[in-house]
Parts: sequence; C-alpha cells; structure tokens
Amino acid sequence: MFDIYKKELNWGGKKLVFETGKIARQADGAVMASLGDTTVLCTVVGARSPKPGLDFFPLTVNYQEKTFAAGKIPGGFFKREGRPTEKETLVSRLIDRPIRPLFAKGFRNETQVICTVLSHDLENDPDIVAMIGASAALTISGLPFLGPIGGCRVGYKDGEYVLNPLQHEVADSDLDLVMAGTREGVLMVESEATALSEDIMLGAVMFGHKACQDVIDLIIELAEACAKEPRDIPPEPPEVEKVTAKLKKSITKDLQKAYKVADKVKRQELIAVAKEKGVQLFETEEEVNAAKGALKSLEADIVRGSILDTGVRIDGRDTKTVRPIVSEVGILPRAHGSALFTRGETQALVVTTLGTGQDEQIIDALEGEYRENFMLHYNFPPYSVGEAGRLGGAGRREIGHGKLAWRAIRPLLPKKEDFPYTLRVVSEVTESNGSSSMATVCGTSMSLMDAGVPLSQPCAGIAMGLIKEGDRFAVLSDILGDEDHLGDMDFKVAGTEQGITSLQMDIKITSITEEIMQVALQQAKDGRLHILSEMERAINQGREGVSDHAPRVTTLTINKDKIRDIIGPGGKVIREICESTGAKIDIDDEGVVKVAAVDNEAGQAAIQWIKSIVAEPELGVIYNGKVVKTVDFGAFVNFLGPRDGLVHISELLPGRVNKTTDVVKVDDEVKVKVIGFDDRGKVKLSMRLVDQDTGEDLEEQGQEDS
Repeated sequence: MFDIYKKELNWGGKKLVFETGKIARQADGAVMASLGDTTVLCTVVGARSPKPGLDFFPLTVNYQEKTFAAGKIPGGFFKREGRPTEKETLVSRLIDRPIRPLFAKGFRNETQVICTVLSHDLENDPDIVAMIGASAALTISGLPFLGPIGGCRVGYKDGEYVLNPLQHEVADSDLDLVMAGTREGVLMVESEATALSEDIMLGAVMFGHKACQDVIDLIIELAEACAKEPRDIPPEPPEVEKVTAKLKKSITKDLQKAYKVADKVKRQELIAVAKEKGVQLFETEEEVNAAKGALKSLEADIVRGSILDTGVRIDGRDTKTVRPIVSEVGILPRAHGSALFTRGETQALVVTTLGTGQDEQIIDALEGEYRENFMLHYNFPPYSVGEAGRLGGAGRREIGHGKLAWRAIRPLLPKKEDFPYTLRVVSEVTESNGSSSMATVCGTSMSLMDAGVPLSQPCAGIAMGLIKEGDRFAVLSDILGDEDHLGDMDFKVAGTEQGITSLQMDIKITSITEEIMQVALQQAKDGRLHILSEMERAINQGREGVSDHAPRVTTLTINKDKIRDIIGPGGKVIREICESTGAKIDIDDEGVVKVAAVDNEAGQAAIQWIKSIVAEPELGVIYNGKVVKTVDFGAFVNFLGPRDGLVHISELLPGRVNKTTDVVKVDDEVKVKVIGFDDRGKVKLSMRLVDQDTGEDLEEQGQEDS
C-alpha cells in the first residue's frame, strides 16, 4: 500500500532521518523529518497554474506546534491550539527566508509549506528539523525549487563551536546561531551572542555551512530515489521583451533623474510620475502587467549600475557613510525611560516601563511554562512611510523585528537578582527609510539607560546592503529602503564596542561568499562604532536611580517556613498588606520577597509589616499587643505579626487577680514582655512587668532600685 523511501544520517552524533511515502501522500511533497525523538511533518503544495495578474510569488510558510508532541493539553478555556505563538511566527519566518530566493524566476503559482511538530523530545529544537524537512519536501515535490538547502544551529562554548546544541546547552552557550545555505554559499543567518568578535561570528557561520553539506547530500539522495517529475515553468510572454525596450527608451532618463533626488518623499513622487508615464504607453491588460514587472527590473538596473559604476548612492553618500544621527533621551515626562533615535529619515520613539514580578509574561511552550521579565514590542504604523493603512495586531514582520532587537539587547541586561524589575520596551517607528529594527536597537539601549537600567554596555545596530553583478559587488552601510528593495542582501548587525550581540542576514540571490560576509562584517563594525559615539552624546550609561514615577523594589529574604504566614489563609494577609499600603508584593518558593511601591512611605510600611510577621519573639523584649481572647487562666495577646502569646492570670497585675476580665477585655491595647517559651514553643508573656502607660520595664527598674 505504501511506497516508503527512507534516508538517514549520523549528524553530529545524532540520527537524522528523512522519510516519505506513508503520510500526507496527496501533497506535492511530504517528508517526516526526525532528529533524535523530535519529529516534524513537512508538506508542500503548489497550485497547478498561476493566478492572473500576479507580479509576485505567493509563498506561504506555516510552522505549527501541536501540544500533544510533548504530551501536554493546551491551556485556556477551549483546550485546543489557537492563533500562532510568537515562536511559531518566528520559525515560519526562519524557514521562509532561505527558501524564497531559490524558486525559479517567473514562478507565480500559489505555494504553501506547512511544518507540523508531531513529537518533541525536549532536547532537539524542532525549528532546525522543520527547516531541513521543508527543504527535503520541496526538493522531491517537482516544484521549480533550486535547492536543496541545509540548516543548523551553532553554539560556542569554551572556545569551541558546537553543532546543534541541546536546548539546555543553548542556555550556557555564548552563541545561539541558526544558519541556512546551499552547497555554494550562505543564505540566511539569525543569532544572539554575548558580544563576540567578528572573526568568531564569521567562523560560526562557516562552521555551520560546512556541517550543512551532509544534510544537502542526504536530501539529494532522497530526491534521486523518489522525486516527482519537475514542472514546466511558463515561458515569459512574448510581449515582455518588446514592452521592456519601449519602457527603457521612454522613461529611463526620468527614472535616472528621480533616483538622484536625496529626499525620499520627493523621490517617490518623481518615480510615481515616471511609472505612470510608462504604464500609459500600453493598452492591453497583458502589456500593462508586463510593464509593471519590467519597471522593477529597469529601476534595479539604474540604481545598481550607478552604485557599481560610480560608488555614489541614491542620496549622494559613498558606500560606507552613515546618515546623520540625532539622539535624545528623557523626552516623555511621565515615562520611566524614553529615547528618540533619528538616523536620516528613519526614526524610532522607544519607551521603557519598569514593572514588578506580577508583570512578567507567562509563556506556555512545548518545553514547559516559563516567565519572561524582558519584553520588547515593535510597532510599525502606516504613517511612518507616509501611507494610510489598516491598524491591527502585530504581523509577522513586526514580531520578527521586535525579536531581533530583543536578541541584541538581552545579553547586556543585568541579572534579575541585581535589578529585580520586569522590563517592557515599546518601539514606535515614527519614520522609516532604512532599517527601523536597528533604530529600535539604538533607541532601546538609550531608553533603558534613561530608565536607570544598568546595561553592561550601550548597544547599537546597523543594516548593511549588497549590490552584486557577476564578480563585481559593493557592500552598502546604513541602507535606504530603496536599496533594500532593489539590492541583494539585508545584513543587520547589532552589538557593543566589544563585539556582536545579534546578527541577521537575508539573501535575495542564491548565496553569498565568505569574502563578501567578511567585508560586510568589518564595514558594519566601523559603522556601529560611529553610531555608538553619536549615541554617547545623549547618554552612555544607566542613570544612578530609577524615575520618580517608577516603582522602587526592595528585596527581602525570609525563612521559607514563614511564607505561609505572609500569605495567610486564602491570601488574606498579603491582600490586606497590599490594600492597606498600596504596595505590590511578590514571593517566590525560595523565600525571596519583593516589595514594590512608587510611594516610598508605602513601600516602607509594607516592609515593616512583613518584618513584623516573620520576626521571631526575643526573650526579655517588650512589645505592643492586642488582646484577642480571654479565658479563666489568662489572656491571649497578639503581639508580633500573626503571633499570639499567653499572659497567665498571675502575670496580669502584681497582686492577685480573681477574674481575667476584671483586668483586660478583647481588643484592649496592652504592653507585654516575653518571659519564656513552653515545651511546645508557645510564648509566655507578662503585663505586670511592664508599665502600661510608659512601656518601661518594671523588672529592670526594680533591679536598679535594689
């Protein structure tokens, strides 16, 4: 019934398996990819014909995690998987980026890649398995995919690179780098690092590229055994050549003139006029559609040729110059920290808010639930590029850009024990012409320092571009939006003076060489150091204290046995403290208590309340108390937090007392002295040894008199 094809490989000490022919047989390509006990089903379906009028490739990649893969039931009311999590969105992008450039030019058929995690061993991250599984499924599908690609994760520990470190090993690694590439070169890089040098980062990429070759060979072996017949790519319409020639003759000079205007808005206006002029040259729908595609090629030829021939870019800069920078901090009076970073026509308003442990984000992942105390949210409103558009939730691009900036900053944050705050950073991109994600990195660094967060070092980011024609190439520092759109590479590098903390690279051509990457990294370093020097004009280290509008967090450590006393039955005690003082209180299982309050008096009141609860009664010490119960043999007095002690009837007054209620009643305020403890640890108290008016110790006074 099944024609099963299976290929396997010992890859870095773990068994990698590709299997096809048993599951999802109606898909164009379906591969079960396994690494260890982590298994991902990767499927590919491509429409048989293109949609009319499309001038782009409609590719969709969806990575989805099923909770049954880790033996879990989803949280929430409906008990089923809902909208994509942040990780699912990020991994979908991770797979999309290296495969998109490898589809044959002119292929316009709607294509969907779905990667479903079916089993997770909680050791091998499914993202790499999904990426190489998708590559295998595409390669056997018959679609015009010019792969295969390989991909892997690279760690760095004790001066050695580690191939596909286990999930618990990644936490101890100085590097978490994911890369993908073809046999010829690198296509995609995504990383987080602890300020590593350019040489170490480049070495990690090339180490990963070498490790991918075995995976590429394995996919080729699978394809040789079972790949479907390749589909024919529709030939270019005959009118394209004629349309292109007519456009070149009519509007080349107009576009050349437009691309010499440095101002983005004016340039776009001139380009729009030139394009409209070009489209009006044609009448039929086929010619108009062909003209739209030809216009993009004509623009690319003009911009790319000018840069390669003259070294001068659209806005008049050379290839290495960074646009003018203005850095400002403290621009929002009530925010805990704020910064405005402007680089040319790109601007980010970045705001930091300090919160408590109650504000931490709870993440329910396949690996288990955990809390995140640093959040970075990136927003890209349509007005930032002069457009009117729909406002909605964060899209894939916004989530991806925010995560890139998050990776760049996280290695520089203080440990939670040293700075016990939850941090939320929001980057509002108010203008965009170039890398707004790198502007977010710069603005986040300044905003955190303005909020009093002691970053180990300031951090800056820069986006690099590439123009490559044959053997000629030019690496561009601080790229414009048009250079990104018409170029061959988007290479983002963030870091400190000491080294790189995050690196992301996407290639629009089939691959780039080690030489190009080396040039780009060095040029990015020079640009990053320049940007850091400009940022230092505004701020170069965290302020000594947090804002007056931010909560002050005080940390106490108590005996774990006392946690229940602070919480009280049903949370009664801790709720009373919070409601009475206005402070927020967090207690962990180890007895670490964090008290947060904007008002210092409220915080101190809560702290004293907690101290009184956890304090141990001391022999011979006098306390203020309240009578909570009277009995024939004496009175019970609450005198230290939740503690009660017994004042025996003989200790109420110096003389004989016939009845307890003749001396005290419930709710009376009294002063008591600790005179001992019984065999069960119960406290013995005395009122007769204390002057109830002054609180003086009568026993000591008597000893002095004698």
